[in-house]
Order: sequence, then C-alpha cells, then structure tokens
Amino acid sequence: MTRIALFGAGGKMGARLARNLQGSRFEVRHVEPGAASRQRLKADLGIECVEAEAAARGAEVLILAVPDTLIGKVAAQVSPWLGAGTMVITLDAAAPFAGHLPQRPDLTYFVTHPCHPSIFNPEVHNGPDYFGGVKAEQAIVSALMQGPVEAFELGEEIAKIIYQPVSRAHRVSVDQMALLEPGLSETVCATLLDTMREALDEVVARGVPELAARDFLLGHMTILSAVIFKQIPGQFSDACNKAITFGKPRLLRPDWKHVFERDEITESIRRIT
Repeated sequence: MTRIALFGAGGKMGARLARNLQGSRFEVRHVEPGAASRQRLKADLGIECVEAEAAARGAEVLILAVPDTLIGKVAAQVSPWLGAGTMVITLDAAAPFAGHLPQRPDLTYFVTHPCHPSIFNPEVHNGPDYFGGVKAEQAIVSALMQGPVEAFELGEEIAKIIYQPVSRAHRVSVDQMALLEPGLSETVCATLLDTMREALDEVVARGVPELAARDFLLGHMTILSAVIFKQIPGQFSDACNKAITFGKPRLLRPDWKHVFERDEITESIRRIT
C-alpha cells in the first residue's frame, strides 16, 4: 500500500484532502502542528495525527498542504527524512516556480491545482459547492516538475482523489500553471471582479437601491458570461458592443497583457511567497 504523508492536514485545504483520501487505496499519515486543528480532525474525521518525522520517513508521497509562504521552510525541514524517489506534491505552482523546493534531483516534484467548479455547473448552486471537492465536479491541472515520466500517473491518481469529483484532468507545465495562477485567475480575474464590486458600490452610492443593483449585476454576469465564453450561442446588441468598445480603453491600460510576461509573473510570485 502506497504511504502518503499529508502535512497541514488540519488546515482549510488539508482537511478537505484528508476527508477525500479516506477510503482510498492509500495509507495516509497526517501531520498537523495546531492543537485545535488536531482536535477537529479527531472529532470530525476520526483521524489521529503523528509527528512530522515519523510521517515523512518511509513515505512514498509527501503532500504539502501548507501556505505558499511556508512551503520552502517545511520542504527544507522534511527533505533529510525523505528517501530517493519520494514524490513531493504541492497544491500550487508559486513556490515550485520560485525555486523554493530543495535541490534534490532524486525526488519527484508534482504540482496540482483545482480549477474549481464552473459557474455553469448547476451543482455549484444546488450543493452549494462553490469551492469544489465536495459535490460539484471540477477540472484540475497537474504538472510533473521533475522525476520519471511514469510518475505522472501516480500523481494524477492522487490529484483526482483529493479534488474529487473531477470532470477533466489537464496536464500542463509549471510555467503554464503560473500563467493560470496568479496570472489569469488572480491578477486578471480576481482584480476585474473586485473592480466590478467597486462599481456596484459606486452605483449604490449614486442612489440605486443596493438589492436592485446586486440583482441587476449578478443577473447580467450570468448571461454575459454565457455568451462571451460561448456556453450558449448568441451575440450582443449593437449598443452592448459599442459600450465594450468605449469601456475597455477607459478601464484597462493598452499594455495590460504584459501581466503575462515572465518577469511580471515572477515578480507576482515573489510577492506571494
């Protein structure tokens, strides 16, 4: 039976992974430094945690479900306990991209990240399951940063379990994953959504009833997104197209796509980690 050491098992993300790994073919050793989090794992999932070194020694897979700012520190601490061939899994590309993993060519480095359920997935709202990993299907992306080609199969098998239910699994590189996050999902998408929230607040400040503004914006987000992302066939009115043509240069710098240049991504990840 393949042995997994799950570090950060009691955290927000780690607890999700711990739950989804229960009943799998893997033997999981859980590590959690926080006393309250350990108690929660015991009460909610019946999980007993072990000490870090005991979990890492002899493990064939190490999952680092810890914050990006701690991955380098934890990986350096654990590295002497890992045997050659051990797979180290991180849940985000930031720390690997920034070079925070130990320089050990005898280890396998695998990076995997959830896409989260699509806004067009009805289970998102019926669950509700906005984050994923509970009821609503989501896609995932995974990258084999270093290690034998055949190791990807094991990494993806684990990724499909910890992020289940999974609709699609995409194979990408670590550099491509960094373009997706922080580039696409945070620098662009989160920023524009935050701007939309500010715009909502602005029209409310100008006299529109708050609930009316919220209903109007969120409803339009649904149909506009469905057309823009070709979820349904359709096209905008001439008035809407003219508003986009005028609005885009008012809201965005002409060189905004430079956020995807490698130096910009590198600087963004430096700030994160």
